[in-house]
Amino acid sequence: MNNKVNCTWKQDMAFEAEVNDFKILLDASEGVGGKNLGPRPKPLTLVSLGGCTGMDVISILKKMRIEPSYFNIEIDGELTDEHPMYYHKIKLTYSFKGDNLPLDKIEKAVNLSQERYCGVSKMLSAAAEIDIEIKILD
Repeated sequence: MNNKVNCTWKQDMAFEAEVNDFKILLDASEGVGGKNLGPRPKPLTLVSLGGCTGMDVISILKKMRIEPSYFNIEIDGELTDEHPMYYHKIKLTYSFKGDNLPLDKIEKAVNLSQERYCGVSKMLSAAAEIDIEIKILD
């Protein structure tokens, strides 16, 4: 299976990416020649990670007949200081709310995502240390 996206230069530092028939405008900050018209490319890598593992976790939990009323993943990526700057440390904080949320099953779903199903996590773990935290909120 292959994926293909197109990134077309629009102006200055702005590019329009076409992904699965959706368009995303990317841009740089004004300090480096952009006009701040859209998100930067590197943080979108973290968005991809959050979406990938989040969809895995929800899918696994539904199979376990567990459905949280709230689920959020905060992704904090630390860039290297020197070029090429890349994420060398990433922390994922999974937060859940709901009734009857067994921690052991939530941990299992998160671990299955990280160790077996999330291809974005697998790819990023080759370059970055990935830490995980799970919170059950009141």
